[in-house]
Amino acid sequence: MNIREWSPYDLIQQALEVRERAYAPYSGYKVGAALLATSGKIYTGCNVENAVYPLTLCAERVAIVKAVSEGDRHFIAIAVTTENGGAPCGSCRQVLREFGEQIVVLIADRTGNYRQTTVAALLPDSFGAEDLEFPTSFLARRSATEDI
Repeated sequence: MNIREWSPYDLIQQALEVRERAYAPYSGYKVGAALLATSGKIYTGCNVENAVYPLTLCAERVAIVKAVSEGDRHFIAIAVTTENGGAPCGSCRQVLREFGEQIVVLIADRTGNYRQTTVAALLPDSFGAEDLEFPTSFLARRSATEDI
């Protein structure tokens, strides 16, 4: 799928819809995400809070895990919606980075007003697999099968 073939508005709309299903009894801060894979499929996710706060699942990571569990690992864009247009947290930025610095990130508020950026802009000078000391054969095998 070509990046010109998708609509930011459609992706944001799906993120707004799934945001309503968020489980946020502690913070009340509902987040929705819609992740567009290169296959053309869209994976949605919402935040799921937990009384043990570190176990809370962010909407962005829920969408990514759903995509990977369904076989998609290459992404074009993600829309993230919150009440006030809050940006993805650091953990979500790093998880997105695992799948590509070029991923477009649409950050929208509850009315659909949005700004557009990229994972690279949200996480400058980031850390990735290429920074790990893997044997050359592993990195070659990974790039041949993953095409990241």
